[in-house]
Amino acid sequence: MITFTIAVLALVAGYFIYGKYVESVFAPNAKHVTPAITKADGVDYMVLPSWKIFMIQFLNIAGTGPIFGAIMGMWFGTSAYLWIVFGCIFAGATHDYLSGMLSLHHNGAGLPSLVGFYLGRRIKNVMLVFSVLLLILVGAVFVYSPAIILQGIWGSQLLWISLIFIYYIIATMLPVDKIIGKIYPVFAFSLIFMAVALMIGLYVKMPQLPEIWQGMDNLGAEKFGRTDKIFPALFITIACGAISGFHATQSPLMARCMKNETMGRPIFYGSMITEGIVALIWATVSSYFFYADGWKEVCTPEVIQSVEDALAQGSTLDKLFAAPKVVMSVCNGWLGVFGGVLALLGVVAAPITSGDTALRSARLIIGEYLKLDQRPIRNRLMVCVPLFAVAMGMLVWQISDPNGFNTIWNYFGWANQSLSVFTLWTLAAYLVRQRRNYWVAVIPALFMVAVCTTFILMSKQGFGIEGPFPYIMGIGLSVGCLLVFLNWKRTRAQKFMVKKN
Repeated sequence: MITFTIAVLALVAGYFIYGKYVESVFAPNAKHVTPAITKADGVDYMVLPSWKIFMIQFLNIAGTGPIFGAIMGMWFGTSAYLWIVFGCIFAGATHDYLSGMLSLHHNGAGLPSLVGFYLGRRIKNVMLVFSVLLLILVGAVFVYSPAIILQGIWGSQLLWISLIFIYYIIATMLPVDKIIGKIYPVFAFSLIFMAVALMIGLYVKMPQLPEIWQGMDNLGAEKFGRTDKIFPALFITIACGAISGFHATQSPLMARCMKNETMGRPIFYGSMITEGIVALIWATVSSYFFYADGWKEVCTPEVIQSVEDALAQGSTLDKLFAAPKVVMSVCNGWLGVFGGVLALLGVVAAPITSGDTALRSARLIIGEYLKLDQRPIRNRLMVCVPLFAVAMGMLVWQISDPNGFNTIWNYFGWANQSLSVFTLWTLAAYLVRQRRNYWVAVIPALFMVAVCTTFILMSKQGFGIEGPFPYIMGIGLSVGCLLVFLNWKRTRAQKFMVKKN
């Protein structure tokens, strides 16, 4: 619990210290007229209260990442704390703030347009396809996981999948203030309530948990028989709680609703810090659940006996308690009926609302590329019909394959982190042209290049290469990217700045 306390305080300090510094690097201007005013259309561009934008942004980016990802990330041990804290402060929150503010300065432009403007048209076209596929992937993943949780309460999995998908269609099509602006703050409150209630529960119980100074070995290797390497698997597993490229597709949604750009730090940087705290809470709950026999406290005697029988036959706790089961067991066992329902509402609402805003972002990105005005509903339909057809296909595959969720989650995790790489390099190019400290984007970009390269070469979902080669290639590609960037800075960027001046 000492590690957890220090980690939470570090995140809060990071917001006030490093967040303030990153804000000074971008230098927001209170007098700048935002696209919510200049491009107001009553559908996607409109002024919303800052507190509401924060709640929507937090819910948009949260999804199941800081919950399921943190639970699975703690299988690797206490090193998860370090990644959440340092990743969130120096990578994730910086990534979210700068990408949101950059969109604000480009009239609410989507991520592919920003990438194209700073990195070139060819990369823009790649990013268009890549980001749309990732957003559809998010929609498919975030239908399935809440349906599993809701099925355990009432109804069938197919029923909940159908209802969630119908909601997706409605929320994606309607103006941003009709559903998103009205109910998202309520769901965000539920998610925050759940996190605070669990944190209080942890301090009341004060369990003896593994602390970071006791070692950062892969605890899952001994307890669960897992052979995944902490680097890079941990940095892919915990994405949304540390850094997530998906967030850069969501920030433009709220950049189109801000009245004053000086609110960027609490909205973008602050929502990511809040998500990091949620991830820390669930990582600690998971540590208690798996390493301190906390699962026995929240399960019925019948379940405890069946689990012990399965363990005696060679099974492991991580296989018997997948992340959704951990969530349901803890919320019901710790928070009672009312608290459990409210907490589960937050856990269920987070992925659902991330899924619908993901598809909304995909609609806007495609509409922006095709230059289709999104005010007429027929234009929205032209984009949404094929979009939902592809999402439905991914969903059917996920349901039909017994291991479909785990497979699609791994692909989502790698694609998600890869998207953050492109975003960070875009931000670095912008900062170079503005003669500002570009290292705040370059350093996390180099790290994530190494992570994504190593993972795709090493993982079974990728090339499955063993030995030191994936690490060598990861480091080598990072060094190569740095050299290319420095050469670009010396030549093309200087020409641009001279021409601009």
